[in-house]
Parts: sequence; structure tokens; C-alpha cells
Amino acid sequence: MSQTIGYAPGAFDLFHVGHLNALRFAREHCDVLIAGVVSDEVCRATKGVDPFVPENERAEIVAALRIVDRVHIETTTSKLDAWKELGFNLIFKGDDWRGTPKGIKLEADFEPHGVEVCYFPYTMHTSSTQLRRAVSRY
Repeated sequence: MSQTIGYAPGAFDLFHVGHLNALRFAREHCDVLIAGVVSDEVCRATKGVDPFVPENERAEIVAALRIVDRVHIETTTSKLDAWKELGFNLIFKGDDWRGTPKGIKLEADFEPHGVEVCYFPYTMHTSSTQLRRAVSRY
């Protein structure tokens, strides 16, 4: 019997309950959970902002969670690069991606490799963007 290896990528900056919910959901759907922490450079390239917490500290925070088996720091914007290195068969994204151009592309990129995109419920009441705005006011 083969193991289901799940990959849950994210910036995990200003770690909050939405991040925890995503990782909990992922843990329930796989045997091995790898959390992908995007590097500071990738965060800048994809979100246009510098993370508050440096990548090594974000990786340390996520690695300390019992539900995470391994942490991988993403150094490119391609999730296929992570797949080539890690060999996961499930990738987790928030359901705010479902049906969007980004989500459709992610599904199309992984379909030939037999990797399923599994969407988790997005935590609407808390987001890093909201926290970033609140912190920036001070």
C-alpha cells in the first residue's frame, strides 16, 4: 500500500488560525504532510510584499507543528519544481482558488502527473493581508 504524500504550500507569514486550519485539513487527507514555505524572494515575486517574518523563522514555526512531517522552502514560483523534488500526490490550496485562472492552471499543470489538487475551506475572518494592514497602521 502506497502512502499519500500531501503538499501544502504557503507563505505562512504572520502565522494565524487560517494557516493552522489549512494544515489541519491537509493532515486529515494524507499520510505524510509536507508544508511548503515560500522563500522571501518568491513571496516578493508572487505577492509583491516582503514577509514580516524571515523564511527560516517561518519554516521553524511550521516545522514545530506536530501535524507537519516535513518543511520544504520553495525557491521558485513553480509548484512543479517542488513536485519534482518531493514527489507528492496531493497538493492543497484554499478554495478561493477553485475555478479561478490560477486554480485551473494548477490543476492542468498537475493532471498529467496524477497529482490531485485538493481544496480546503478558506478561513474568511482571518488573513495575513488583514493582519498586514493592521500592523502597517502602527
